[in-house]
Amino acid sequence: MFITSALLLGLIGSFHCVGMCGPIAVALPINNKNWTHRFLGTILYNLGRAITYAIMGAVFGVLGEGIHLGGFQSWVSIAMGILMILSVVFPILFRKTAFLDRYIYGYVSKLKVLLGPLLRSRSSGSLFIIGLLNGLLPCGLVYVAMAFAIATGDVASGALYMFLFGIGTAPLMAAVTLLGNVISASFKSKINRLIPLVIFVIGVLFVLRGLNLGIPYISPPAKKLNIPAETDTTGSRGCCGSSKEMSSSTLQIYPNRK
Repeated sequence: MFITSALLLGLIGSFHCVGMCGPIAVALPINNKNWTHRFLGTILYNLGRAITYAIMGAVFGVLGEGIHLGGFQSWVSIAMGILMILSVVFPILFRKTAFLDRYIYGYVSKLKVLLGPLLRSRSSGSLFIIGLLNGLLPCGLVYVAMAFAIATGDVASGALYMFLFGIGTAPLMAAVTLLGNVISASFKSKINRLIPLVIFVIGVLFVLRGLNLGIPYISPPAKKLNIPAETDTTGSRGCCGSSKEMSSSTLQIYPNRK
C-alpha cells in the first residue's frame, strides 16, 4: 500500500509535471548524442529529481516523527486532509497573493539562472545536477507528497515515499525527454482536470486515517500502549525481582541460613 500509493501519485502527477517541467525535460542537452547516451542522460536527470524529493521527504519525515512522538499524529492527519479538500472545493481561498507571486517568481528566476549554464553543458554530471535543481521547483503535487511524508512519522519512510514518488513521475518525463512533446494538449487538459479529484480523494483518506475508525488499511485504530504485568505468583520477574532471585539474595546475606 505504501509503495503503491507513492508510485501512483507520481504517475498521475507526472501529467501535471509535463506542463510544469516539460520545457526543461525537452531542453536537456542530449539531442546530439546516440540513443544509449540519451537514455543514460535521461536516467541521470530523473534520478536527480528523485533524490531531491527524497531529501525533502527526510526533512518532512523528521517533522512527522516529532508530531508522532508528541501524540498529535491523528490531529495533523485530519488537518492536512481538510486543507487538501478545501484547496479543491474552495480554490479561491488558496489563490496566490501578490507578495507570494513575487516571492515565487524571484525564487524560480534564481533557479533559472543556475540551470542556464547547465543546459548548455554536454557533461553527464550536468544532467544529474539539472535534475537535482529541477526537484526544487514549486509544484502542488510535490506538496501533496510532502504531506504523505509527514504522515509516515518516520525519517526513512518519508524519504522513501518521496523517492518513490519521483520514480513514479520518471516514465512520462523520460518519454517527453526522448520523444519530445508526445502528449496532446487536449489529453493533458483532461488529466489536469482529474488531478483535483485525486487530491480530494487523498484529503478524504487523510481525514479517515486521523479519525482512527478501525477500517483496515484506510483508518486503522490508534495504537495502544500495552504494559505487561509485573507481578506473578509463580516466580516471574516483578518490581522486586523473581522469587528465585530473592531466595539467592537471602542466602548471600545469611550464608548459614537454609
